Amino acid sequence: MTHPDPWKNHLVLCNELLQFTLDENRFLKNERRLPSAALLEHRRTLLARLDDSLASLRTASREQAVPPSSRAAIEQAKARTLQILHLERENEQLLLRHCLAPRSAVPAVNLAGMPNLQRAYQRQEAAPPCG
Repeated sequence: MTHPDPWKNHLVLCNELLQFTLDENRFLKNERRLPSAALLEHRRTLLARLDDSLASLRTASREQAVPPSSRAAIEQAKARTLQILHLERENEQLLLRHCLAPRSAVPAVNLAGMPNLQRAYQRQEAAPPCG
């Protein structure tokens, strides 16, 4: 649904992006493999729409002040953006942990004196393989 208000349109898109990111997160946790081509294409489509939405917001903010009726939509869009960024970070970690680097391809590293890295590496070694 398209609203005449670009800020409300942006909120609708942010909600779609959040839902997509949640779906991707579930997929990565359950399937433990790279997303399908269809999922990646859907991501590209959403990102293209995000570019268009941001351009629309820039144009609108130059032409007029933010109407009071849009302030709630702006705050909700900010909150959605933070949620999306948090989930995207988790999704990147899932991709790296489970799918991108097979354990045999990771070079041996001396982790003496780096207890945090040592624990993280041990957790990774204990995790089941991707695929």
